[in-house]
Parts: sequence; structure tokens; C-alpha cells
Amino acid sequence: MRSLFGLVLILGVGLAGFAVYMVKGYMQTYEQQLAMERSQRPDIVPTVDVYVSTRSLRYGEALRPEDVRMIKWPQEALPEGVFTQAEALFPTGKPNRFVLRAMEKNEAVMALKVTEPGEDAGLTNRLEKGMRAFAIKVDVSSGVSGFLRPGDRVDVYWTGRVGFEGGRAGEVTKLIEAGVRLIAIDQTAAAEEAQAMIARTVTVAINPQQVAALAQAQSTGRLSLSLVGAADDTVAEAIEVDQQTLLGIEAPEKEVVIQKQEEKVCSIRTRRGAEVVEIRIPCTD
Repeated sequence: MRSLFGLVLILGVGLAGFAVYMVKGYMQTYEQQLAMERSQRPDIVPTVDVYVSTRSLRYGEALRPEDVRMIKWPQEALPEGVFTQAEALFPTGKPNRFVLRAMEKNEAVMALKVTEPGEDAGLTNRLEKGMRAFAIKVDVSSGVSGFLRPGDRVDVYWTGRVGFEGGRAGEVTKLIEAGVRLIAIDQTAAAEEAQAMIARTVTVAINPQQVAALAQAQSTGRLSLSLVGAADDTVAEAIEVDQQTLLGIEAPEKEVVIQKQEEKVCSIRTRRGAEVVEIRIPCTD
């Protein structure tokens, strides 16, 4: 009887140990699978509903409700001035906004890229603080054959007659402004014109000091524009070319006449008997 009881006890302990082993193995397998699933699960990023454009929008276009749609935007990368509510972008009872800066499809609509409701998309909205609009007269040659577009940058050269030393006169060409931004060609401020257009005037955005300089230059000579590449960030150095430099003519050297000052000699004369002796002494002016 005792042998049977001992056998049953040993069998029970063995079964219990086997059960514990199985449960432990199952728990380890479950934890490994759970960790794997968590590692493959994408991080949850907080987002904000933002309005973006549904198509390419160009300067001067009216912004309509069908031109925008709402998407989720990461909150940490939220641009400044975006619209998150329809009432803010399209106020009830107010006219449409107009596009101030070109936007591509799915680009966020921001306050700096559109006008206030009903506000005209004129040149005043394209001028930054402290800048002024100034018109420059051009023709087919000085206006780069009509290939200028609003938004381009140009160098401005002045050509006029100046007086040289000695009474001679000649023409001089000088770089007076570098990297000036164009904001309009004639009466067009849109940058999407595909064909070359021979303009009569171009409008640039410059500060008041530059306005005075260009006004003086335009009234005293001819202005020519040189188109700057879109990716060119070099700063133009001071450039000035006159006729003598252009033709390689060297200015005649001035003849320097050096007059030697005659040495002044001072002396006194004394008589020694019948002989007169002259003795040099320092001159006292």
C-alpha cells in the first residue's frame, strides 16, 4: 500500500513539473511574439488636419474650395501659418482669396501664400518690408531679348560719359546693382509666361537708397540688365570698364620735371694786407 502511495506521489510530482515546464515555454514563446509584433508596429505620431492644394496654383489665381483638401500633417513638422479650419480659409460671406506665391499639388496652403479675403494680388503684396518698386526702361537689347520673368534676378549696369583728367571725356560702363529681383514685366506680375516678350519696362524690388541710385543712373546714362542664373549665389565684384581699358590704350605717362634747387653759398671776405680772402660760412635765411 505504501509502495502504491509513493508511486502515485512521484507520478503527481512529475506531472506537475511537466505542466510547469510547458507553461513556462508557452509564456516565453508568447512574449517573444509580442515583442516582435511591437517592433514591427509603426510609431504613433500626433497629427493635425491641414489644408493642401489639390492642383498646381499660380500667382493671381482665385483660391476656391475645390482647389484645396484636408490631410493629416505631423504636428511636430507643422509649418507656420497653415489653415486647419474651413471657416478660417473661406470666411462665410467674404470674397475669395487670391494666390500670391505659386503652389504645387499637395503643398500646404499658408497665410503668406494667399491674400486676405477679397484683397487684390497686386505688387504691394510682393514687396517685403523696407523694399520699394522701381521701374527701369528697357528694350530688346538691354532687356535680355525678352527672356526676363518676374522672380528672376538681374545685375544692373550703367553706361554714360564721364570726364577724364586732362579735359578728355569717354564712356564708362559700371556695375551699379547686383542680384536685383524682378517683380513685374510691363504690367504682368505672373511668372508663368512661356513665350519671350519684348518689354518696355521692368519693375524691381529695391530699398530706398537703391531707388535713388537707379533714378540718378537712369537720368544720366543708359541702363542694361544681365540675367543671373537661378542657382547662382555668387556675389558680383566691382566692375568698371572705360574705352581706354576696352581698347587696351594706356594713358600717357606724365613727364615729371624736377627742378634742382641751386645751392646757396654764403661767405665773407676779409683783407689781409694786399690779399682778399673769401671764407664760406653757414647761410642764415
